[in-house]
Amino acid sequence: MSEPPRRLLSSGQLAEIVARLGSEISMAHPGGVVLVGVLKGSVCLMADLLRQMTVACEVDFLALSAYSSSAMRVQVLKDLDIDVTDRDVVLVEDIVDTGLSARYVLELLMGHGARRAQLCALLDRPSRRIIPLSVDYLGIDAPDDFLVGYGLDLAERFRNLPDLVALAGDDLGEGRAGLEQQLYGPGSRAR
Repeated sequence: MSEPPRRLLSSGQLAEIVARLGSEISMAHPGGVVLVGVLKGSVCLMADLLRQMTVACEVDFLALSAYSSSAMRVQVLKDLDIDVTDRDVVLVEDIVDTGLSARYVLELLMGHGARRAQLCALLDRPSRRIIPLSVDYLGIDAPDDFLVGYGLDLAERFRNLPDLVALAGDDLGEGRAGLEQQLYGPGSRAR
């Protein structure tokens, strides 16, 4: 029998973390900042972070292909729509693991002419880091559990959970009907 999903952070705890991040970014950028999110995982964080900003800010999104170990890189599927030349930019990520994708995007932002590119991450797993990378605005260090909710997904599911939930290894397989009932309640139906 698998372990039940474990709530890592409640919606209230997430709100406190995001309020702190918004305050830190606002204080560091009194003249304004461009927030760049990576689709799709950063959407919930970005929406809440925007509401916490107390300085002028613009928002844009990038979409990347999944990291491919065979190609040792990601591809940009959607690039920026706004010009970041000579502007301060904060990359907003849901989670940083190896650092490969985040480093790639930070270099891309600098290549687009950003004056400064910094990293904001809700979650960081420095134990999985492959390349040196520091997070300028950090929510919390994350455990090695598989996490869903608040933008993080399992096969495009569970992003809409208001809490951040850790799943057991048994939950990651094909039969997810029981998992959906545990996470959404007894009235939910698996697709």
